Amino acid sequence: MFMLSVKSPKGDVSEFNCKTDSATIGKAEDNLIQIKGWTIGKRQATVTQKNGQLFVEDHGGMSVTEVNGVEVENTYGPLSEDDVIQIGSYEISVQNGTATPQKSSANTQSFTKDEQTRNIEDLLAATLTRPMPAFQPRALSPTAPLPIKDHEAKPAVVDKPKLAVDNVSLPARPPIVKEHQAVEEVAHDFDPSMTMRTQARVTADARVIKMSEARQVVHGKLIKMMDLRRVDVSRMVETELRSTTSALINEIIADATDIPAGVDKTQLAKQVLDEVVGLGPLEDLLSDDTVTEIMVNRYDEIFIERSGKLTQSEVTFTSDKAVLQAIERIVAPLGRRIDESSPMVDARLKDGSRVNAVIPPLALKGCNITIRKFSKNKLHDTDLVKYNSVTADMMAFLKVAVEKGTNIVISGGTGSGKTTLLNVLSNYIPDDERIVTVEDAAELKLSQPNLVSLEARPANVEGKGGIHIRDLVKNCLRMRPDRIVVGECRGGEALDMLQAMNTGHDGSLTTAHANTPRDCIARIEVMVLMSGLDLPIQAIREQISSAVHLIVQQSRFPDGTRKVTHITELTGMEAGMIQMQDIFLFKQQGYGADGKIRGTFVATGAIPELYQSLSERGIPVDLSIFQKDREL
Repeated sequence: MFMLSVKSPKGDVSEFNCKTDSATIGKAEDNLIQIKGWTIGKRQATVTQKNGQLFVEDHGGMSVTEVNGVEVENTYGPLSEDDVIQIGSYEISVQNGTATPQKSSANTQSFTKDEQTRNIEDLLAATLTRPMPAFQPRALSPTAPLPIKDHEAKPAVVDKPKLAVDNVSLPARPPIVKEHQAVEEVAHDFDPSMTMRTQARVTADARVIKMSEARQVVHGKLIKMMDLRRVDVSRMVETELRSTTSALINEIIADATDIPAGVDKTQLAKQVLDEVVGLGPLEDLLSDDTVTEIMVNRYDEIFIERSGKLTQSEVTFTSDKAVLQAIERIVAPLGRRIDESSPMVDARLKDGSRVNAVIPPLALKGCNITIRKFSKNKLHDTDLVKYNSVTADMMAFLKVAVEKGTNIVISGGTGSGKTTLLNVLSNYIPDDERIVTVEDAAELKLSQPNLVSLEARPANVEGKGGIHIRDLVKNCLRMRPDRIVVGECRGGEALDMLQAMNTGHDGSLTTAHANTPRDCIARIEVMVLMSGLDLPIQAIREQISSAVHLIVQQSRFPDGTRKVTHITELTGMEAGMIQMQDIFLFKQQGYGADGKIRGTFVATGAIPELYQSLSERGIPVDLSIFQKDREL
């Protein structure tokens, strides 16, 4: 029998008598102590009495169980009355024996320093975006040790007396050693057998850990200073908030004596400022023009794509909470939300870059973000030719096809460059035509004067008000468009797109996910069936055959290059199958010594019906580009 005292985030204190040998803690109703929070497990921890002593066992959850600020990995004990168990924002103390339960002090307004720190931190996170009710994922304490990777040095373990619990010997918890000190020892005591690459990696890891530790120290002091000076961040505009916060950070760094030696203080100040009022380490990656994609797997694991190659970035967030705050700063200005009931969101940045974010409980490793960056400078056909993604003759053919009202589907895998090519082709549409674009997340950048851009909308917190792409495609038919450009067909909207192509909206463009032109036809068939109409497959194929004129296949190769591998024409139906002929192909010839793909673009000799029709009407066209096996 023992007693537990629980202090809530609001400062309320409740006491519980446990008349058995164990007391469970979590958010499920069958726990003796029920605490709330989406990061807390249904059964987060158990306090057990064994041989007159108390122990706490952690069962897992998004929040961790800590004792006096140290994470409990399995079981910790024996507990003393001075020990404080921390789960999320709750503090729990234990006492052997029983006591009379007290009523919760609901009207108390007292706050501890830690709670004041959390309150200011939440207010600061909400400054610019006024996000939905904040979550409570655990943020690392400014002094909490960082996890040590497998290749880094482990803290030294000092032998101490062991505690006997039910004849099971549990070692006492080893003392904590600062990781940056341990890594420094490795970095400065090189093993002669280590390769230069390994030595460089260890040195880089030491530098990253020292910077991360310094960032946590300054961040913690910043919150306390803003609390003491009663800085009202909620009333500041962005520019004022940045200048005020920057001045406080510089003051803290100038006076600090506990920042690890060797840390670049200018860079430290920038990183803290970015994380407090910006998007944290993503700011530098977003400003780097060589980075095309950013993938945050968890707060301390960020990958980037450069020149088509994936590498792990040295920059990290300080905690899952910092990642969540960055997500909220992105989605809140767009009127979108992310929370436990809606843990996935698609959004875009001010520069048009596409963002996808997923949070727990769907994301098991922690909050993650994927950002597809778009070039700040608008790409043109000459750029694609320069990058050897396509040839000048192929682009000349596609330009004529777009201008003359050919319906085109751009096919390709994820990240193959479909949207980029769609942007380039869309700008061939004459200025005197009315264009309506439909997208899930706005990415297209067209320059024609008579342009209407529509964007889908997710449902609200009640699950209502969602507007899907199919609804927009149906609606745009009433807007008198000459051309319809759908950013991507992924479902039943494919049927509406085919009907639009077949009812006077020639020259419409869209994209689809598929690996080959033939696969693209099968993919469109499946998407039409997803519309919910029980159509025979023969009718669907006839619709596709009459609506789609060209399929342009875009592919991404292992070396990171992107190329148009097929330009294929649909020529009609025969024996129930859609007939196709390739106009241009990319013939792969292996890889060069530099690891780059080798190959040539060739014409197949087939002359598309469009050019035959133009030639018969007396319109001059260059038929020489279609000579068989002619390298382009």
